[in-house]
Amino acid sequence: MDYKELMEKRRAIRDYEDRDVPLDVVREIINDSIKAPNAGNRQIWSFIIVNSKARMKELSDLNKKTVLAGIEANPNSPMKVYEPMLRNDDYNVFYNAPCLVYIVGPAKAATLAPDCALLAAYFMLAATERGLGTCWVAQGGFIRDPEILKELGLPEGYQLVAPIILGYPKTIPPMPERNAPKILKVLS
Repeated sequence: MDYKELMEKRRAIRDYEDRDVPLDVVREIINDSIKAPNAGNRQIWSFIIVNSKARMKELSDLNKKTVLAGIEANPNSPMKVYEPMLRNDDYNVFYNAPCLVYIVGPAKAATLAPDCALLAAYFMLAATERGLGTCWVAQGGFIRDPEILKELGLPEGYQLVAPIILGYPKTIPPMPERNAPKILKVLS
């Protein structure tokens, strides 16, 4: 797949075939993704793989509960727009995908967010190149229960940064229209 085709096919996928992603393929994607640039080459990221739809549904329900509690505590929450979906018992924040990969890292690392975001982009491109679909599901990162985080294998002092679902897409939607880039200034 050439670069332009890769850019066109890397879409947010929210509808997956009922087919497991082999763990060795997930590991290959992770091995490709760690080639991402990162501050000082510290490579502060780690991964948690969840390849059980039943476990992902439990995690989805926990995330929904946490986000809804936040909305109730703060009616002006930016998450309020998702409230109708979150109150729907059938709604799964992970879109019934067969696999979830959490990209995690040390919470106190100054470059945690950009390092993990760059890695997430590489992860999604590596998956696309293999015919898989992904979606970074921000709603999937709201787990706060220390026992659940421990069960997930999240080390103390680490945080969930990028919950990315992975699977074989039923379809690949076309790229939505893009606005022209806003170049604020060119200094020469």
